[in-house]
Amino acid sequence: MTKQEIINCKNLEHSLSEAILRFQLDKIFLLTDKNTHQLCLPLIKTFSCMKKAYEISIEAGDAHKELDSLAHVWMELSNHGASRHSLLINLGGGMVTDLGGFAAATFKRGIPYINIPTTLLSMVDAAVGGKTGINFNGLKNEIGAFAPASCVLLETDFLRTLDNANFFSGYAEMLKHGLISDKQTLNELLAFNTDEINFDQLKEMVWKSVAVKEHIVEIDPKEQGIRKALNLGHTFGHAFEAWALHQEKPVLHGYAVAWGLVCELYLSFMKLGFSKEILRMVIQFVKENYGAFYFTCKEYPMLYEYMKHDKKNTSGIINFTLLKEVGDICIDQTADQDTIFETFDFYRECMGI
Repeated sequence: MTKQEIINCKNLEHSLSEAILRFQLDKIFLLTDKNTHQLCLPLIKTFSCMKKAYEISIEAGDAHKELDSLAHVWMELSNHGASRHSLLINLGGGMVTDLGGFAAATFKRGIPYINIPTTLLSMVDAAVGGKTGINFNGLKNEIGAFAPASCVLLETDFLRTLDNANFFSGYAEMLKHGLISDKQTLNELLAFNTDEINFDQLKEMVWKSVAVKEHIVEIDPKEQGIRKALNLGHTFGHAFEAWALHQEKPVLHGYAVAWGLVCELYLSFMKLGFSKEILRMVIQFVKENYGAFYFTCKEYPMLYEYMKHDKKNTSGIINFTLLKEVGDICIDQTADQDTIFETFDFYRECMGI
């Protein structure tokens, strides 16, 4: 898998123009959702390099990261003469970059694409690393491909208009990156003033967070080994997310990851001796900023079934990434049903539900 270039933009128009000039293109297509069409498109549609771009727009929200939306993008590309020499630019959050990346990877067996992430979550997670895909059969990212963008343009000015919930959704992935890197990074994240955001500081923190992910992806692009570190919090988190979607009460991805971090750090404490003090600090941060995901013991079997469908599993055995301590990563860890149910008990007790 080719390495994608991450560009920390000082001037978005200049960076985008330079990126486009690298290709011999016949047409440019721009993918937005209803939110980024309204809030972000005005910023770039005046760029000279975008004057002839054809916009494709889809509905917003993870519920629309599915086959019908993908087929719509394919149809628009086909009906407006896209070829293997065309470029797709994805302007949006993780749903847009995931779906748009997969559309580009599969249309005519692959056309180049550029990601311009507009949310914190997509900047530090979805838009980088080369994973693309859609939800299918009630399961998160069930269909997809490893297909990195030609480049990813990071423009943190988009974050100035981000609502509180989507800010914290992205911040959960940054917290995960801190946990798998070092205590200094983690402490900076836990101490950051999220009530009065210093955007200059946030820009540097985003860049550091992306660097953590990119370093791991470069070593292990197709998740055969250490890239599984990036799944910390996700085995439980994806189960929470899938169950909420099944209940037609979807939750933001980063919130599910935050709740999943509580569970998987507790597993780390039980199985590997992870620090009780850091576990308490993370629980407190999650309680204060994410609230709790509510479920009862009646839901344990259903959540467990969702965990059994996780893509990291082997031969039906549920697979976790756990930590001995901050930055000391242990991949391919397992836990039996009783231990997982005990973790559900701990989560409900410590989160006050």
